[in-house]
Amino acid sequence: MPERLRTTDLAFLSQESASTPMHVATLEVFELPGGGFDYQSLIALIGDRIAFVPRYRQRLQSVPGHLGNPVWVDDDDFDLTYHVRRSALPRPGSMDQLRDLVARVVSRPLDRSRPLWETYLVEGLEGDRFAVFSKSHEALVDGVTTLDLGQLILDVSAEPPETVPDEWRPEPVPRSATLMLSAVTEAVRHPTRVVETVRGGVAGLRQGADRLGLGDLASTAAAALAPSRSSADGPLTARLSQQRRFIPVETALEDYRAVRTLHGGTVNDVVLATIAGALRMWLMTRAEPVRTGARLKALVPLSVLDEDGEPTSLGSQVTPHLLSLPIGEASPVMRLHQVSYALKAHKETGRAVSASKLARISGFAPTTLHALGARVAAAYPRRAFNLLITNVPGPQFPLYAFGARMLASYPVLPLQPGHAMSVGVTSYDGKVFYGVNADYDAVPDAQVFGQCLVDALEELVETTSTARTRAPRGRSKPRSRTQASGKPGNKPGNKPGNSGRKDG
Repeated sequence: MPERLRTTDLAFLSQESASTPMHVATLEVFELPGGGFDYQSLIALIGDRIAFVPRYRQRLQSVPGHLGNPVWVDDDDFDLTYHVRRSALPRPGSMDQLRDLVARVVSRPLDRSRPLWETYLVEGLEGDRFAVFSKSHEALVDGVTTLDLGQLILDVSAEPPETVPDEWRPEPVPRSATLMLSAVTEAVRHPTRVVETVRGGVAGLRQGADRLGLGDLASTAAAALAPSRSSADGPLTARLSQQRRFIPVETALEDYRAVRTLHGGTVNDVVLATIAGALRMWLMTRAEPVRTGARLKALVPLSVLDEDGEPTSLGSQVTPHLLSLPIGEASPVMRLHQVSYALKAHKETGRAVSASKLARISGFAPTTLHALGARVAAAYPRRAFNLLITNVPGPQFPLYAFGARMLASYPVLPLQPGHAMSVGVTSYDGKVFYGVNADYDAVPDAQVFGQCLVDALEELVETTSTARTRAPRGRSKPRSRTQASGKPGNKPGNKPGNSGRKDG
């Protein structure tokens, strides 16, 4: 019998709407190799690796009468060319144009009648580059039975891999009577799962009722089953539209390391302090009141070790951590110390996973870990936090896709209902890449926030320069390596561009 969709995954599907598509995406920028890279190269690469993630060739089949959760079945009409698509920018394509394309594509929900993923090859990027943009539904990637496909298509060698013929044939879809009998049998054996299924579908009931004008009735039903939620209204709380803005930012990892070396903490602490500083600057540009002591609640999923001291499942188990970002603190160094202190308890548990361990996970793990972080956020009370931040370290050496060197990787996290912005951070090959996903209407100045990330990091780096100018003679004054992206010589990014990496 096919595997049944778990109740938690059903909730991700039920919560989805036109204004809140529940998929996690990644934008990767590559250098065009000497031998070239085209659509057929990407088709061959994905066709070779997709056998390692069978779920990517499965779709959801509902049970007649909704007697049980849907089941995963092989897509008997699976067509790789439907899921791997080709696009192009008008040459020479700029990062601004790529950014706008990503924003349009990420705004569109996935087709529920097919496997829940899509990949786009974007050609024509200036500087002899191209991009690959991929999105996978939160219900698809759980880090246990299914990793993100993006984790598997990258290699440590520039030598194009040899593809192996795929003999996959879809298993027949079970008949309706079989599905109904299985659901009834399971309900008899495990009656509590029926209640869980109802809970998982409450969000869908609310959304359907809203469309029919029965919002009050649905809200009453939802309130009866939903956990209590604390209020966290703020500048990042808004009613979402169906469109998004995407801002990629590239920074240099050595800047974060320089700040960590002088002021203590970890690179992750410096990243979060940078985001806190950027939020402060951005709110000030909006003439928002930022009072001394003001804080903004961020959900920062963290990786933990299992009882044997090793990362679990794909390499980690991700748990939610609520962090109050000190946006009211004017001193960048004090913001960093406050963030480090707030995360100290997690580090002292002995279960915190070091960046070096995460970076050693096979393949390009950030794609999967960002997906797991988004799953954690989707299951967390939405009004308990204002901003989702995921920060995942990757390998500090180049990776390749069919011989093409990856230059940049920007995560794109989904927006939860009522949340106007999310920030994903990936470190790779000496850089730190931010992916800012924002609602089109609620955050028209998202690009300003991207520039604020650059400025906030510069502010922290300047504190190391000041300290070293007071050091004994003979020591050179450090120079910030943060760059605005968007030009071939400056690496991929966007106007607000920055690149760097995180570890330890």
